[in-house]
Amino acid sequence: MTARDWTRYLAAGLVVGGIVSGYAGPASAQPPADPFVGAAGLGDPYYPDDGNGGYQVDHYALDIAYDPPSRHLTGKARLNAVASQALRVFSLDYAGPAVSKVAVNGLPAGFTRDGEHKLTVTPAVPLLPGLPFTVTVEYAGVEGDNPESGWTISASGGAFVAGEPHSAATWYPLNDTPLDKATFDVTVSVPQEWQVISNGLKVRENVDGGTRTAEWATQRPTLGYLTTVAIDRLEFMERRRADGTPLVSAFAPAAVGHRDLEERLPEVLDFLESLYGPYPFESGGGIYIDTDLRISLETQTRPTYAPWTDLDTLVHENAHQWWGDSMSVRQWSDICLNECFASYTADYLWPERMEGEDVDALYRKTVAKMRDEPQLWQTKLQNPGAGKEFTAVYYRGPLFLHALRTTIGDGVFFPAISQFVQSHAYGNASMPEFRQFVQSKTGIDLSGFFAAWLDSSDVPADEYLYPGALRS
Repeated sequence: MTARDWTRYLAAGLVVGGIVSGYAGPASAQPPADPFVGAAGLGDPYYPDDGNGGYQVDHYALDIAYDPPSRHLTGKARLNAVASQALRVFSLDYAGPAVSKVAVNGLPAGFTRDGEHKLTVTPAVPLLPGLPFTVTVEYAGVEGDNPESGWTISASGGAFVAGEPHSAATWYPLNDTPLDKATFDVTVSVPQEWQVISNGLKVRENVDGGTRTAEWATQRPTLGYLTTVAIDRLEFMERRRADGTPLVSAFAPAAVGHRDLEERLPEVLDFLESLYGPYPFESGGGIYIDTDLRISLETQTRPTYAPWTDLDTLVHENAHQWWGDSMSVRQWSDICLNECFASYTADYLWPERMEGEDVDALYRKTVAKMRDEPQLWQTKLQNPGAGKEFTAVYYRGPLFLHALRTTIGDGVFFPAISQFVQSHAYGNASMPEFRQFVQSKTGIDLSGFFAAWLDSSDVPADEYLYPGALRS
């Protein structure tokens, strides 16, 4: 998401964390007393009930059929996983239509729906630690409309999925935690007059009678909230980058005016590669929707763009392909790694490098406006607090990174951030790790700087607010 998303939330008078989550706020997830029950929640400080501690998923195979007029979804999800402990019971995160059948390793399994988003599964035969297993879940029903938190009905009557940090559970069961990435293949059947786009590469598409079936697949690990599908009367744009990477973009009926903007995607990706190294995925593109939303989202390989999208949004969401998608947070308290960097890239680095803007002057002007407004500094950048994740990281995150850059110098800053994001490709990282890594690259003691910018609820002291050239 972008800084504009944040301001739109405020303008609507809504609590940001509650809108985008789709789940209830923090709860106290207690580890089960039974050592053969996977912990129904991994204890994330903001969303402690998310995920399950008993297994890791390697791959999801999703097969869904959707009828736009009736909003009826039929799904079959197969999860290939490995048990990390002996399991007689485990859970999936799921908040979609009614479940009719669950099987584990081909045998019927018991199941219950618990709380807002848990599907608890009891295998016929307990699972052994270290061994692979397969879970198959069949479900069907009328899909709800979950704008900005999952399955959403589009203006044309089609549907798409977008939401952070929770959206996937509205249309398939999963282990919904940043700590469990997996590959995906998604097969979608719709009436033939509708089109389908999803993440990754299109494997096949055919029309049989009155039904269109399309299969899309990812080659790199993906988090649940970064998966998407869009079903609409789409217009496509297909190209290849100079290195051969396919770029596939789709436009909802009233979004075709964004074609000129999307034409700039190769230029944007070239720019981002110059900062952060090779593009990390097998394909790129975008999904331009025409439904009135306050958010755009960095869905992996193919960001989802709201109608108000502009060049800043295009740069921001594609910067997330490195910061947030390839390298993901360990916990949601690390959200600055995603949003501070995407915002700095779009709001400072692109204007500086591509448009010749004096970003030192921009920084000083912004600080001058903000320093006398203490409420804008009350939310910490590191560990902002549940429900506040998607606030200060947008408007103070770029200031923090520009001050850091000025403190340690371009010769340290740019190689360090490139090395950091590349060294965590397809994995996870945390803000403490980032702090330690940057400190290891310079002889300047950054402990006071980091504490002032990341851990404090006050305006940083002038020595940290106006380092070096920013004092002039």
